[in-house]
Amino acid sequence: MRITEVGNQIIQCTACPRLRKHCLKTASERRRSFQDQEYWGKPITGFGDPKARLMLVGLAPAAHGANRTGRIFTGDRSGDWLFRALHRAGFANQPHSTSADDGLQLKDAYVSCVVKCAPPDNRPTPAELDRCIPFLQQELSCMKQVRVWIALGQIGYHGLWPLLSRQPGHKRARPAFGHGKRIDLAEGKTLLLSYHPSQQNTFTGRLTEVMFDSVFEQAKTLLQK
Repeated sequence: MRITEVGNQIIQCTACPRLRKHCLKTASERRRSFQDQEYWGKPITGFGDPKARLMLVGLAPAAHGANRTGRIFTGDRSGDWLFRALHRAGFANQPHSTSADDGLQLKDAYVSCVVKCAPPDNRPTPAELDRCIPFLQQELSCMKQVRVWIALGQIGYHGLWPLLSRQPGHKRARPAFGHGKRIDLAEGKTLLLSYHPSQQNTFTGRLTEVMFDSVFEQAKTLLQK
């Protein structure tokens, strides 16, 4: 299966009634500052270079970000941080991401998430996580050239780790989460951990741009070997 085919399945998914209701309700009511915009309101696919060697996995679309624009990490402050960092590291052609047609292109990088619909209060239920994980597994199966993964936040890590640990040579207990941690996998592949660039982390200084950039510098170094 190609990554575009997986994307088509994701967009059509209606497996989680609570999530679909929340996304459609948000798209109908809209935030005041976006009243003149038509919201996407559907599940969100991954975005980037289908032949990428770097893959990033976050939590879920933002209700007024990707759920509005139709592209992961686009139109919200978390995305502002992420794409600025990708641009500084040479993985993106521009540092901003405002809409699905803003010209942004990723080079050797692909961005996805564990949950494909925006969850209320950014908190998917365990059952919703379980129903959505197969899509991430399919994406990983399509991205055969990935050598480095970056898990953005603990839910991104917890969703990604079981899929990596099922592969030959990867079976072991999940290491504790820590920003900047490097986990060596089989076949010379690597998982890097980072705090999620959410406002909760960036506004409080828990995550700084220097800290975020250091993770992408690690990824660049690993891909140069």
